[in-house]
Amino acid sequence: MPTYSPKRYAFGLLLLVAVAACSSHREMATEAASVKPANERRPAPDFTLKDDNGATVRLSDYRGKVVLLNFWATWCGPCKIEIPWFVEFESKYKDQGFAVLGVSMDEGGWDDVKPYLRRAKVNYRIVMGNDEVAEKYGSVEALPTSFLIDRNGLIASVHVGLVPKADYQSSIEALLGGGSEAGPPSRRKTVLADAGQ
Repeated sequence: MPTYSPKRYAFGLLLLVAVAACSSHREMATEAASVKPANERRPAPDFTLKDDNGATVRLSDYRGKVVLLNFWATWCGPCKIEIPWFVEFESKYKDQGFAVLGVSMDEGGWDDVKPYLRRAKVNYRIVMGNDEVAEKYGSVEALPTSFLIDRNGLIASVHVGLVPKADYQSSIEALLGGGSEAGPPSRRKTVLADAGQ
């Protein structure tokens, strides 16, 4: 008959906690593509949407800049993780010909989005998206979904789901001329905490 051992009990309890913690996470496949070679890029579909001031914004207005086009929503947990990174990127790279453009997919419209933008101190332009624009970009089905667009208006990389900040940063720097213009595509799996969002 096995005897009671405090070390064995503690180990068993620790193992049980670890298993329970893992079951509260979900594995979400994400695609973290490096910058595609220029000859493999396709044009980013143009669109016309309104920003929070009611001004008309066209993607083509950004031609000549590297653009991080991010489809997101206020209720999206991974989006809330990325937004501070994008605020940082906007500040760090804007003088080098870079811009972040957020496309909110919130069904509640500006009533939901404007308070969030103030709280999150978003320093880049946000437009209100719609199904038509999402369809142009391949039926954006997962949020966040981001497209890095080169200075010629071509899609250089796509990030679906939450991907590491370093993936964005290296792609941005490559497109701005600070790194390799193209690298081999990579796929990664990122484990996202299921925080009930």
